[in-house]
Parts: sequence; C-alpha cells; structure tokens
Amino acid sequence: MTRWMAKLLAAAALVGAAPAAAAPADTGHLVAELVAQDQAIAPGGTTHVALRQQIDKGWHTYWRNSGDSGQATSLAWTLPLGWAAGEIIWAPPHRQPTGPLMNYGYQGEVLLPVTVRAPADARPGQAVTLKATASFLVCEEICVPEEAVLSLTLPVAAGPVRRDPRWGAPIAAALAAAPKPAGLTARFARTGTGLTLAVVGSPLKAADLGQAYFFPFDGAVIDHAAPQVIERGPEGLTLALTPGAAFQDGPAPQRLDGVLSLGSQAYEVSAAAGPPPPGAAGLGPPPVKASAAVGSLGLAGAMLAALLGGLILNLMPCVFPILAMKAASLAGHAHERAAARRQGLAFLAGVLVTFMALAGTLIAARAGGAAIGWGFQLQSPPVVAGLALLMLAVALNLSGVFEVGASLQGAGTSLASRGGLAGAFCTGALAVVVAAPCTAPFMAPALGWALTENAPAALAVFASLGLGFAAPFTLTAFAPGLLAGLPKPGPWMERLRNLLAFPMYGAAAWLAWVLSLQAGPSGLARIFAAGVTLALAAWLFGLAQQRRSAGARSAAAGGLGAVLAAAAVLVALWPGYMAPPAGGGDAAARIPYQAYSPQRLAALRAEGRPVLVNYTAAWCVTCQVNEKVAFSSAVAAQAFRATRAAYLKADWTRKDAVIAAELASHGRAGVPLYLVYDAKGGPPVVLPQLLTGRIVAKALKTAAG
Repeated sequence: MTRWMAKLLAAAALVGAAPAAAAPADTGHLVAELVAQDQAIAPGGTTHVALRQQIDKGWHTYWRNSGDSGQATSLAWTLPLGWAAGEIIWAPPHRQPTGPLMNYGYQGEVLLPVTVRAPADARPGQAVTLKATASFLVCEEICVPEEAVLSLTLPVAAGPVRRDPRWGAPIAAALAAAPKPAGLTARFARTGTGLTLAVVGSPLKAADLGQAYFFPFDGAVIDHAAPQVIERGPEGLTLALTPGAAFQDGPAPQRLDGVLSLGSQAYEVSAAAGPPPPGAAGLGPPPVKASAAVGSLGLAGAMLAALLGGLILNLMPCVFPILAMKAASLAGHAHERAAARRQGLAFLAGVLVTFMALAGTLIAARAGGAAIGWGFQLQSPPVVAGLALLMLAVALNLSGVFEVGASLQGAGTSLASRGGLAGAFCTGALAVVVAAPCTAPFMAPALGWALTENAPAALAVFASLGLGFAAPFTLTAFAPGLLAGLPKPGPWMERLRNLLAFPMYGAAAWLAWVLSLQAGPSGLARIFAAGVTLALAAWLFGLAQQRRSAGARSAAAGGLGAVLAAAAVLVALWPGYMAPPAGGGDAAARIPYQAYSPQRLAALRAEGRPVLVNYTAAWCVTCQVNEKVAFSSAVAAQAFRATRAAYLKADWTRKDAVIAAELASHGRAGVPLYLVYDAKGGPPVVLPQLLTGRIVAKALKTAAG
C-alpha cells in the first residue's frame, strides 16, 4: 500500500509540474518572453526553450544575417552550474526592402527555439530558473536598440515529461519549419561579373521553385538588394546572384552557406566552389504568377482578348510592309473566286502554323527558365540581320530585279498552282514573324495570362491570336462583293507591284537600324556588306533568268549568284555580334532618363518622387511610335519637370533576365509596358500601350498627388 501511495504522489507531482515564466517584458516596440516546449525536463535530458517576440505592427527585428543593415537578435544566458543552452534555431527569414537596401528578419510573432540540456545530476522535484538577456534592434523608419532580461522556471521531473499545453505545439511547428540540411548538393561559381549558385536534390524535383530565394549566412558574399534570377532544371535550380564585397576584397570565399527558401519550405545549403551538379540549370528569370488583373482573365477571356488583339495587330506599323505583299496577292486573285479562297486559306494556315511554332518555342524555353517573351526572336542580332536580308530580297523581287515563280501579270494563269498556295502560306508566316515587334491592345494581358498557364491553354490563346490576325485577309478572300470591286488584272498590277517594293525597303532599313542599336557600328557594317552582296546576287539571278528566256546560257551567272547569296547569308547570320559601347543615349531627348534597375527604382521611390518606368526595345515599333508621339512632346516634358517625376527606361532590345522577370511579375510577356509609381509608395498604375503626351502628363500629375 505504501509503494502504491508513493507512485500516486510521484504522478501527482509530475502532472502538477509546469514551467513558470516571468511576466512578458515590453521593451517599447515588442513584447518578449521565454516559453518552454515541455512541462518539465528530466535529469540529463533536453527540451526547447523559445524566445518569443510579439513585434509591434510596422516594426521588425532581424535574422542571423541582417542583410544590408540592422543587427541580429541575440541571447546571453545565465544558467545554473552544469546546465547548457545551444545556439538559436532561426526561423526562416523574410525579405524587408528598405529604400535601396534589402534586409532580412521578422514581423509580427516569431518563436526562436534554443536547445536546453539539464545535467545528469539534476534532482527531480527541484525547479531551476533559466535567465537570459535578449538584445534586439527593432526598426520601422527608425531603428531602436532594445533589451530585456527574461527568465523561466523549469521543473525537473524523474519520469517522462509532457508537452506544454500552450507552447508545445507552436514550438514544435517552429522547429519543423526551421531550415535543415536535406541532402541537397550545391555548387557555386563566378561567371564574369556574376555569381551562380546551383542546387539539386530530391526535395526540389517536385517543388514549386517560383519563390526560391537564397539567404546567405555571411552578410558580405552577395549584393542583397540585387535580384536573384532563377532557372529551373530537371533536378533542381540555378540562381544568378550578384557577388558582394567578400569577392572583391582579399581571397574569394571557398564556401557559400545559407538558407534556400521556397516560400513554404526552407533548407540549409552548403555550396562548394565548382561547376554546377548535373540536373541544375543555367540562367533565366523565375516563373512568376501573373498579376491579379491578368490572372482573372480565364481561358475564355484570354482567347477573346487574343482574338481582338490579333485583329488590331493588322493596324500596327510593323505590319504595314507585309500588307503590301497581301494587297498584291489579293489583287492578283480578285477575279478567280475559288483560287482566291484557296489563297486565303493558305495564308491562314501560314499564320496559324507560324504562331504555333513561335508559341511552342516560347513555352518550351520559358518552362526551362529562359528569359524570353513575345518578340524574343528579335533580341538576337543574327535573327534581325537575317530578317533584314529577307526584307531586302522581297523588295528586290517586287522591284523586278529577279523573279520567283510567275510575275503578277501572269498570275491569272497560275492561281491554282502549288507555287501560288506556297507563296500565300509563306506570306502568312512572314507576316507573323514581322508582326512580333508590335503588341497591340488586348494582346499584352492575353499573352501574359497564357504564359503563366499550362501548354494547352497557352496554345489555345496563341491560336486565337493567329485567327484574329489572319481574319481580315482570309474573310476578304471569301467576300465576292469586295473582290468584284477590284480592277481586272493588267499592266497596272506590275506598276503596283513595283510601288509596293518600297515599304519592304523601308522594313529592311528599319531592321538595319535595330541591328545598329544591338551590335553598334560593326553590326551595321556587316549588314551593309551582306545587303550589297545579296543585291548583286539578286541581279545575277535576274540576268540568268533573262538569258534563259532568250535561249542563251545562264549557268555562270546563276552559279555566281548562288555563291554570293550564300556568302551574304553567312555574313549576316554568323554569330559574334558585339554589344555597342555603353553610355550614350539620345542627347536630343527632351525628357532625361536613367537606366532601369530594381535598386534605382527603390531608391527613387524612397525619395518620395513619382516614377515612370518605360519597358521598351528598339525592335518594338509600338514603343518607338510612343517615343516620338508621347515622350518627345512638350506637354509630357513639362509634366515631368512640374512633378519632379523620375523617368526610367528598361531596355529589352537585347536579352535581359531581370527585365524579363519584371515583365512577368506584371503579367506581361513582351513590351511595351508603362508603369507609373505614385509618390506615396502605392502600387504602380499601368498606362495604355498607345500613348499621347496628355496621357503621360495626366498620369504623372495624379501620381504626384
């Protein structure tokens, strides 16, 4: 009976045991206390005691690496003899941008557990008081160093201990969320002026990597404010980082340690210097969800917007040269209804096939993380050079320098030929390629939505865009009344054909100008040399055709023409175009601008100024029209001066992963995009794609308040 009574008394003592914390300490901008995971601790056992912070709204404290400024929270323990406390087990941090700086820390409530170990000779039944001095730097617009002396009385129990009913589960959750090693393999390497961190491992294979971010333990190894650009790989990802002071001063670091956060999960990584492990990736922008406005479109809304955008795309300046080819083809087939319909369907097929090919390439590349969007092909100098030569060749053909198939005067006898249908198909394909520099109204949100969805949905949106683009020409081919109003074929068609060559010459000249912006004077010299060579080859082809029609030999002229044409293409398409020298800009521009960067935008917004960001490209004709119509107007220039607004240009003429990521974050797949940030720090306002000086001025005045 005595033995059973002793057991009951021991059990009652264990049940009654509970840690006793001192009253929470209010340091001024947070409330702090020590809380325990368990109701007691066994001799020689361990438990977790957490530093709980309840931080005032709008204020924050700091992680172990505070980032560009700040100071980490610290604990200095005062413990009985034989007791020990480990290091803080840090919760995953959050980014805290402050002007041009990027800091890491916590807001609201946070639990930072510490492992506490009791000595083996701790006596059951005693209560031990654990003390710690907690130091914080608490910041809002100002920073205040604060301190609290905290204590917790913890019972020692002989038997198994129970979880604390209030704090046991929250501390267990904090321990589960804390970053831990997960068998990941990581390598880092310098890449020119950049730094890459490649990480692979089974936890990353099926994870959502769209919010991946690397928080280093060492505050000097990266530029914290610089964007971190992500590319997915089959086994993990690669982050493009900007090296910090540690890589400029003294020996370069041999390890890169920190936390890889995926938003809902975080892992400790320790990267050695070396090439990326298999299954990582190269460099490119993170997949970003579309903005709320774009995300609300839905498939039906996106397809309708794409259809309307395709219709309007026919009115964009970049499509005018191709309208010449379409007009000439339509005139040649106006009085052969069956043939005209076949031509219309062939043109439709060319448009749809090319849109699907571009869409498939774009979707596949973005799925791999590549930094491309609508019009991506015109970011490559060899592609621009090749298109310039193609436009020149078409113009020379329309001018009669050489012939491809039957002339327009003889088109009536060959309307049903395969060559005629092939020509209509190719005209549709070329129209799509040349239309890429333009983004018509309704297109931008539709394409932005498409590129955040799965491949079938994206292809459906691109197909709708193609249907809208081809509809005017194809429907006209099926409209007998419209066709009957055109004159019958005759000599006038040859004169029309020669006249319509000049828009194609203009397109070739414009593409040469775009190439000069991408590759500087050396690129312009290459395309001029290739153009002259191609013109000579075309003349030789024409001469050979004339000699054949007269019954004379033409092999020499034709052969030399083929060699020269091949040489022209080789000169234009051969890689190695260099970027133009930095600096410059349009000295005559009426509105001074600065080059865009996320850091510069943050710094200007911290000054309380309105900011207009112009996402543009030299190959974007809509962008260039807006430059002349809106940004060169006196009313816009006066508005910039009156509001003290800053003007940033994000130039996407050449590939830029940072700009691609920013476009994607606003639900856009291409340029133009115009954002106006107000002086009070609110979200940006998106301006229309077709601007006037008055639209710009009104937006700036509204942003200035």
